[in-house]
Amino acid sequence: MSAHPAALPRHVIERTVQTAFAEDLGEAGDITSQATIGPDATAVARINARSAGVICGLDCAIAAFSLIGLGLETMPFVADGAAVSVGDAILEVRGNARNLLAAERTALNFLTHLSGVATLTHSFVLQTEGTEAHICCTRKTTPGLRALEKYAVRCGGGHNHRFALNDAILIKDNHIAVAGGVAQAIAAAKAFAGHLVAIEVEVDTLGQLEEALASGVTAILLDNMDEDALAQAVAITAGRAKLEASGNVTLERIAAIARTGVDYISTSRITTASTPLDLGLDISID
Repeated sequence: MSAHPAALPRHVIERTVQTAFAEDLGEAGDITSQATIGPDATAVARINARSAGVICGLDCAIAAFSLIGLGLETMPFVADGAAVSVGDAILEVRGNARNLLAAERTALNFLTHLSGVATLTHSFVLQTEGTEAHICCTRKTTPGLRALEKYAVRCGGGHNHRFALNDAILIKDNHIAVAGGVAQAIAAAKAFAGHLVAIEVEVDTLGQLEEALASGVTAILLDNMDEDALAQAVAITAGRAKLEASGNVTLERIAAIARTGVDYISTSRITTASTPLDLGLDISID
């Protein structure tokens, strides 16, 4: 769990929140609040934790209340990356009641989803205690929310894998099949990339591992290997490359995988299988 993960750029947050508003408000806005609440009515609301977990998405929630219109003030009680218990206050909002209610669901959607990712990530991280293994996310993210979900992983104490297809070369089994083999794929990648672009290759067998090591790559993904094979891979590699275990990484297996001595363990579960953290907004008349 990280108490001070690097913040997301403001323009990324605002762009994503505005997209969510366009989806939720449409052209007419919150017609229920317009119909039932006077334009000058004010209220105070608090977002509280209804279950324990790790908070993430406060900047998104605050941006939602800020961008919805004039007249809202926010006061956070915790920071992203903080562990909370049931009943803890997360964020207070006060001001124009119509605007507060119009932004409520968008703010909560970001907070509950990203806090769920951070909470599940932290559960995985806890299982690696006492080892040198780092938990990493993958590119399996919700379309349009990758930056936010990868940030949530960091809030939960995890690490980010490559962000997109353009920032590192990861040679997978399908690349190897088309290229004609592990050595051929690595050679082509080295010729293309130069010395500044990271290259990692995925292997399915210990034989392919030996081939990758002979080709001089410094990062190797061990795909869907059991714990015995992973331990053998660590022994064979003997520090010549960083090893990443991936495939069928569950919360039940993670501790055993970490004990094999691999450097990284990547899993899509932390971004695709998380449950939204139960947070609620309680409102009172100002």
